[in-house]
Amino acid sequence: MRIIGVSGLAGAGKSLVSEVATERGSIIVSMGDIIRKEAKKRNEPSKETAKTLRKEHGPYIVAELTIEEIKKIIAEGFDSDIIVEGIRSQDEVELFKEHFDNFIIVSIFANPKLRFERIKLRQREDDTTDYKVFAERDQNELGFGIGNVVSLSDKMIINESDIESCKKEIAKFLEECDI
Repeated sequence: MRIIGVSGLAGAGKSLVSEVATERGSIIVSMGDIIRKEAKKRNEPSKETAKTLRKEHGPYIVAELTIEEIKKIIAEGFDSDIIVEGIRSQDEVELFKEHFDNFIIVSIFANPKLRFERIKLRQREDDTTDYKVFAERDQNELGFGIGNVVSLSDKMIINESDIESCKKEIAKFLEECDI
């Protein structure tokens, strides 16, 4: 069983890694889903919840909640590879490495203009059609330390062409990881 963290700014293509990995039998644990679930409980926007959680419980809280989720999956007897979607900080990376041997990070990159166009199309609950709001979201993510995660990743996948090309590159990477 392998555990691989996926990082990248909004709209870069993290969900493509999850999609390809799911097709190969992996289980996906999304840190964003954990935040969105908590935001729903608190009845506030997910970006506010992400900040609030870290203020209330420290910089590791989302990773800690994710690690708990992964340990439940393992305790239930699942032996599938696990993809952790949405790692945002080097602190989170270090915590995952403390808990899971051979934990690696793959980052997905796409330029801001392309990511913004993708976000406008996908229309997820926390997405925007306002470029200024989009840019502020990027700055918040960079404030969490995502730039360090991306720059120190074990693998970088550039997702600026068509979806099928990116999926092929992701599949090649997963094969190299025996997933």
